Amino acid sequence: MIPYIIRRLLIAIPVLFGVMVVNFIIINMAPGNPVDMYVDPNSSPELLEMRKEQLGLNDPLYIQFFHWLGNLAQGNLGYSFSTYEPVSKMIFERLGPTFELMGLALLVGLIIALPIGILSAVKQYSKLDYLATGTSFFGISIPHFFLGLGLIYIFAVQLQVLPAGGMSTLGSEDNFLDKVQHLILPVIVLAVGISGQYVRYVRASLLEVLGQDYLRTARAKGLKEFVVTNKHALKNALIPIITIIGMEIPFLLGGAVITEQIFQWPGMGQLTIQSIMSRDYPTLMALNLLTAFMVLFANLLTDIVYSFVDPRIKYK
Repeated sequence: MIPYIIRRLLIAIPVLFGVMVVNFIIINMAPGNPVDMYVDPNSSPELLEMRKEQLGLNDPLYIQFFHWLGNLAQGNLGYSFSTYEPVSKMIFERLGPTFELMGLALLVGLIIALPIGILSAVKQYSKLDYLATGTSFFGISIPHFFLGLGLIYIFAVQLQVLPAGGMSTLGSEDNFLDKVQHLILPVIVLAVGISGQYVRYVRASLLEVLGQDYLRTARAKGLKEFVVTNKHALKNALIPIITIIGMEIPFLLGGAVITEQIFQWPGMGQLTIQSIMSRDYPTLMALNLLTAFMVLFANLLTDIVYSFVDPRIKYK
């Protein structure tokens, strides 16, 4: 296992470098200029050029990249063009809220999807199966912005039982109950999409396993159907599910851009939108690098979990 992990880490180095090069080129090829966002358009050309020189935007593209890479090697992600704060500080402040929102949404979505997916597979072609399948398609299809605005209108505007957005009530002391109230609506929006997606995956994966010969043998030995399904079948059916969950890990850091914007949740998704709108190149580069790292880490973690779920999988 250890040699395999080392090989994967060594392979990740050139992959990360390639991602950084492509991201840097794409970000700098975007129309417009950061200086246009922060300097009065009526300013003199001399002032604009001076500001570009201060930000290093007059240097050739490869010089800018290696300058950024040199700072990265020293643990410095640079400074935001819009707020002049260290990018690492801005990202660190947004990680906590994003973990709370996305982690809870993923947990709620899995808690809903696993039992429904199992029942849908066991009761294939029954009314329960059709209901679960139809509901899952609804959860996948409904846009997050539409569901979010609808929930805000019902629970925040009409019933006035839940806050419309934010992470806490302005002017009040932070407390657990207040935070839970602010989490309910965005978590529902995200969990609906997650559970709808995972119900289908669990159902399809379990149906593929339920017809295997070793389960017929287990039933012939007199094992109860509950044990056959939840102990023997589900364990092998989890392999594709683990893959999908591993793919979701980067989104725990990336945040839900639309949902965070609708509910004004101060997470990574909202920071991404703000950075794009303000052409904040250093922040965008750091966010893309973090996402690429999380994708590689999630793939490695998924492969490791495989070996624990299925003893037949061995890495050397």
